[in-house]
Amino acid sequence: MEKIDELDKKILKIITQNARIPFRDVADQCGVSRAAVHQRVQRMYDIGVITGSGFFVNPKMLGFNLSVYVGITLEKGSLYNSVISELEKIPEVVESQFTLGGFSVLIKLYARDDAHLMHLLNSQIQEIPGVAKTETLTSLEQRIRRGLPISLEE
Repeated sequence: MEKIDELDKKILKIITQNARIPFRDVADQCGVSRAAVHQRVQRMYDIGVITGSGFFVNPKMLGFNLSVYVGITLEKGSLYNSVISELEKIPEVVESQFTLGGFSVLIKLYARDDAHLMHLLNSQIQEIPGVAKTETLTSLEQRIRRGLPISLEE
């Protein structure tokens, strides 16, 4: 795995706080050329330090009023890949984690209302071969949403 240096970390700290900041402004803050910032950011994409970029969309503005976490217990751990392949087909599922502990898989999904959630659970998720049981947690409010802090010191 390639190392990142202090300049990379400084660039990361700036762009993770404001993804829309022009590279010109990043270059000014770092004391380097715009081309250097562009090359560094591209290299960090290439080596997997930066894994994506985009905008956060408020699900409620699109009619998705429920944010839900579902713990899924698999019949056998070896069914993980096939279950994930089926979960990927459900657009309301926005995140999945293979976990240790009480569940095999933890997913996050959005639903329009209770009826939509019941359909997702009963007619889609619980019908996936290999899903033994589910436990649902409804989020009432999200207060913290951030990426990892970028430390300039080791």
